[in-house]
Amino acid sequence: MTAERVNPPELSPAAGFSHAVVATGSRVVFLAGQTALDVSGKVVGETLPEQFERALDNLLTALRAAGGAPADLARVTVYATDVADYRAHAAELGGIWRRLAGRDYPAMAVVGAVRLWDEQALVELDGFAVLA
Repeated sequence: MTAERVNPPELSPAAGFSHAVVATGSRVVFLAGQTALDVSGKVVGETLPEQFERALDNLLTALRAAGGAPADLARVTVYATDVADYRAHAAELGGIWRRLAGRDYPAMAVVGAVRLWDEQALVELDGFAVLA
């Protein structure tokens, strides 16, 4: 895949995301929402950063199984049950992202959710990737 990350100077500086991603490739991978579920189906982690790390790892595991890599991500949506808590941990979450997925940021959004499918889940990530 080729991905051109577009961050126009007319918009606020993009930090931890890209305003737009122009992706060219031949396969699109749609990634289901991932929470902090372990292999047995139980939510692990008590804090938002712990759950974010597991959810991102789960998303990247699904992506790799489909033949992709973190740089192939074109779009990720983060659903958080407490957006204020997400903002309070933004620097830590950014560090987790960079450690697991690198610095090639997809187009992203954070959406507040009243609750997620698994009641103990604090965060869920979904998205899509474009593969060569």
